[in-house]
Amino acid sequence: MLIGREKETAFLEEVVNQEDSQFIAVYGRRRVGKTYLIRETLKGRFTFQHSGVFEGSRIEQLQAFSSALTDAGMAPDHPVPENWFDAFQLLKQLILQSSHQKKILFLDELSWMDTQKSELIRALEHFWNSWCSARNDIILIVCSSATSWILKKVIHNKGGLYHRLTGRLRLMPFTLAQCKTYVEKKNLAFSDTQIMELYMALGGVPFYWELMQKGLSVSQNIDNLFFAAEAPLKDEYDYLFASIFKKPADYLKIIHALAEHKMGLTRAEILSATGLSGSGKFSEKLDELESCGFIREYHAFGKKTKGSLYQLIDPFVRFYHSFLLTRPEDPAFWTHQINTPKLNTWQGLAFELVCLLHIEQIKSRLGISGVLTDVCSFVCGKDPEKGIHGSQIDLVIWRSDHTINLLEMKYKSGPYAITQSYNEELRRKANDFVTETKTRNAIHWTMVTPFGLYWNKYAGEIQSQITSDDLMKF
Repeated sequence: MLIGREKETAFLEEVVNQEDSQFIAVYGRRRVGKTYLIRETLKGRFTFQHSGVFEGSRIEQLQAFSSALTDAGMAPDHPVPENWFDAFQLLKQLILQSSHQKKILFLDELSWMDTQKSELIRALEHFWNSWCSARNDIILIVCSSATSWILKKVIHNKGGLYHRLTGRLRLMPFTLAQCKTYVEKKNLAFSDTQIMELYMALGGVPFYWELMQKGLSVSQNIDNLFFAAEAPLKDEYDYLFASIFKKPADYLKIIHALAEHKMGLTRAEILSATGLSGSGKFSEKLDELESCGFIREYHAFGKKTKGSLYQLIDPFVRFYHSFLLTRPEDPAFWTHQINTPKLNTWQGLAFELVCLLHIEQIKSRLGISGVLTDVCSFVCGKDPEKGIHGSQIDLVIWRSDHTINLLEMKYKSGPYAITQSYNEELRRKANDFVTETKTRNAIHWTMVTPFGLYWNKYAGEIQSQITSDDLMKF
């Protein structure tokens, strides 16, 4: 049962209904549901489907491809291809004997098939350019969890596949709204608050949500997933990076460095923290991590260092670094963390990340979905001569309608009360921001907190507030 993928399903159906042959690339991080989406949408209509063998040799990949041809209806006595040109020649024969009106071909985990000196891409280029593109009945769908690989080798290919793709689909993790729909469809008795708590640890990866067990609390489910003796996700972190990058060590060094700094680091700071060489390969690694959705590059107003900041934004990876780098021996570790200072601090930081991942919902609530914006942060040091106290604002929405929203995110299991001291702190932050940026735009404070503000005399100075209900809207 497909849940929360209506747009993606419609896209694939539209592809099949095109009059010309179509070459589609589908990509997204591990466990996001790419294969499930394609198979469920197009089930019963495949002429051929095959998945690469993880860490398989060239011979093993070709043998698996040959077996897939047999499964699709080719005579079992066909020769095992010696190379990928032979393999695609056999695939042509299978297509020619097919009675399907549309020949839908699905090559899953294509990056795993691309072993050293395999010439897979050259053979794929030749197969498409010399034969498929001349027909009007081929639907070729290639898919990979190695986002950086498929972007480089297929989508941005500078050789024979240049501009050959007719469409691409990046499958994103679920939003809070989609997770809520999933929970309801699965009859899981989780409140909106509990969905938020789970999202802070799991993010929107559908496979992780599929592991939720009915009748268990949020803390019990998290214990079962990560801390129990046979926890299904206890090794997920290592598998995640190994499935995406053939040599993940340098990527993990970057992730480790960024996990230590909430707001992120500049390129130079990452180099210093990791000891990596600042060559073009390093810039490529940053681009790849961003394309996979693990980090983001952004600008911080007021920061004195040069260049953009890079920030770790994957909830699952952040959760792992907070609690699983040194694996606790307590199988009920998470349950025993309830109301501890460590957990409370983590919840505050994790909630900020959830807000960052739901900028579109925040803009919708503010009524500025159609307004051009720049989303950034703000950092400035103390400068008594200018009257600057030193401030940090995690989220700033700089709008083209001459208004700036300064956002504060506070996680609390009830209405949040603004005290006199906190109200004074907000005034100091706003003053620092105006002084440092020299802006003449209107400044609006926006509070993002699950249950909204407790109404007192200071709450009236907040121009807008956003609750978990707002974050959970489509």
